[in-house]
Amino acid sequence: MTETESIAYDVVVLGAGPVGENVADRTRAAGLSTAVVESELVGGECSYWACMPSKALLRPVIARADARRVPGLRQSVQGPLDASAVLAHRDYYTSHWKDDGQVQWLDSIAADLYRGHGRLTGPRTVTVTRADGERHVLTARHAVAVCTGSRAGLPDLPGLAEVRPWTSREATSAQEVPGRLVVVGGGVVATEMATVWQALGSRVTVLCRGKGLLNRMEPFAGELVAEALIEAGADVRTGTSVESVTREDGTVVVVTNAGDRIEADEILFATGRAPRTDDIGLDTIGLAPGSWLDVDDSLRVTGSEWLYAVGDVNHRALLTHQGKYQARIAGAAIAARASGVPLLESDPWGAHAATADHTAVPQVVFTDPEAAAVGLSLAEAEQAGHRVRAVDVDLASVAGAGLYADGYKGRARMVVDLEREILLGVTFVGPGVGELIHSATIAVAGQVPISRLWHAVPSYPTISEIWLRLLEAYRDN
Repeated sequence: MTETESIAYDVVVLGAGPVGENVADRTRAAGLSTAVVESELVGGECSYWACMPSKALLRPVIARADARRVPGLRQSVQGPLDASAVLAHRDYYTSHWKDDGQVQWLDSIAADLYRGHGRLTGPRTVTVTRADGERHVLTARHAVAVCTGSRAGLPDLPGLAEVRPWTSREATSAQEVPGRLVVVGGGVVATEMATVWQALGSRVTVLCRGKGLLNRMEPFAGELVAEALIEAGADVRTGTSVESVTREDGTVVVVTNAGDRIEADEILFATGRAPRTDDIGLDTIGLAPGSWLDVDDSLRVTGSEWLYAVGDVNHRALLTHQGKYQARIAGAAIAARASGVPLLESDPWGAHAATADHTAVPQVVFTDPEAAAVGLSLAEAEQAGHRVRAVDVDLASVAGAGLYADGYKGRARMVVDLEREILLGVTFVGPGVGELIHSATIAVAGQVPISRLWHAVPSYPTISEIWLRLLEAYRDN
């Protein structure tokens, strides 16, 4: 094993996914020298095993479903999907799991890339061990940013390793369509992957321990998605957990809490995430290995002057777009502190603001129908002590929805703070609603008064006219 002498940078970033890339981009733009450490592929989970491959897989599925709802077109799209073409399309969007383009981008901003396993080995110090054993010791004058993300969590079931279960990584990178697939879970990964593989020809069984799917959204979101999965041919079982799972002669055998025995070719566990902090040297600076990292609104780790935790590792919102937002805030905070500029925490919207706001976190679930939400659900708003009112409207009531799809089925809800008459949360469920959620995000993040929303006129005939129906329902009831 060889070791180079210590190399000093202003900032060292652990992890080169979208979050780490954005931290590096912002610190380099501020003129700070920046090193980025990556043990796998530059571009991270999102580029190769999550956002990009899953959406590439889902796009043909959703496009076919939409086409089948259009008179004059549905007859042309009645056949099965070309699974090999869909998988090839997915491979293209992952760059065939090669990161040359992402590396070139890092080069373009003059950030130095170190490949290998990075571990904190003391305050402001990261040691990178390459596959060939060579080590580089990097020191940070101003900040170390932990952007290592999260990994799929697996339940503690005896013999699970021998079963070789799928996690989100295998589900988005598989090269063959399994004849039978069991999906354990009821969240985003579970519902999206059930949608994909059912459409590609698998016989899918979804086992959800809770009362319904997508339990972090309004209840009707999970209900409509479950209804569509069942209509597509999937077997959806709620209130169901896995008691045991084995692989016998290549066949996966699942026994549920109801005593049912289910056979499959593969089983996907989509039952949560865990932080990738178990082997990054947290113990050398007095923190617990494998833990989520608590941060302030500038993304600096509680109790530290130099350590930042950005993206999934701080457990605030496990979403790529939110992690990238945090990265922009963290980069601004690091740059401000490095230059001695005080953070304007009392003015979060100011030109030099470097504090992250998490009141308006948007999310889209790319199932059929899509489910999109931002801010608080009705239950969350009530639990937080707000005096609120939920306004529900059938999305099919707007002309644009009927034009978008024959027999359009969907629902919208806005949660209104009755004291301030602003929106605390908005949820849409229906075909194509993912493109509606940014307007809702602006309304929630900007705390736009209901009286002013009346003057944001939706174009006719678009699905966005649902905003007018929601406001009318609030006024008239």
